Amino acid sequence: MFVNVNANPAHRPKPGGELYGLSRAQVILSEFRYNRGAEIFGEAEPAEYVYQVVEGAVRSYKLLSDGRRQIGAFHLVGDIFGLENGPAHRFTAEAIVETTVRLARRASLEHVAEVDASVTRDLLIMTTSNLQHAENHMLLLGRKTSLERVAAFLLEMDARLTAAGVMALPMSRRDIADYLGLTLETVSRALSSLHEKGLLGFLGQTQRQIVLLDRPELAKLDV
Repeated sequence: MFVNVNANPAHRPKPGGELYGLSRAQVILSEFRYNRGAEIFGEAEPAEYVYQVVEGAVRSYKLLSDGRRQIGAFHLVGDIFGLENGPAHRFTAEAIVETTVRLARRASLEHVAEVDASVTRDLLIMTTSNLQHAENHMLLLGRKTSLERVAAFLLEMDARLTAAGVMALPMSRRDIADYLGLTLETVSRALSSLHEKGLLGFLGQTQRQIVLLDRPELAKLDV
């Protein structure tokens, strides 16, 4: 389920971000709010829009032939997603928690880019950013041990999520496992091991709030 929040000023994000900037080039923007677990777009569906997370978090994933789920990316506040080099989406995108996204019609972006060099530049920056993330994820999956993969994930989230020294992870351990190509049990063991080593601490019953206690030691695992 999603709700159009354009008519409610209280839900409008503050100015800023790539898509907001593109709106000044006569690109029409819309905003929708998705409930937890709601599909934003599906694999193989027409790629008609480009999206930006305003509030919440999104996961993009692909179901493998054996039924397993491989999460390709977590999109957090400010992130752009849904950019494709073909006519259809290669992944499915879902809201991890209640999430608001800003979207622009892809055809409008492409039309404006034909006559506005600044829009072309912004689209190139978005594409390059997504490519860089894909490369980083590929390197993460190349880690030899589960501990190395989990350490790399924590450092990635630390750079993207930390507020006042605490990482409030919106994703579950199952999500983390499917992102890292590991089992749920392996991720849990790795987190427990890092906790026992004194590299991180947990806050709250769900243990989704994590405090990194020794970043230098954790970084030694991310090599």
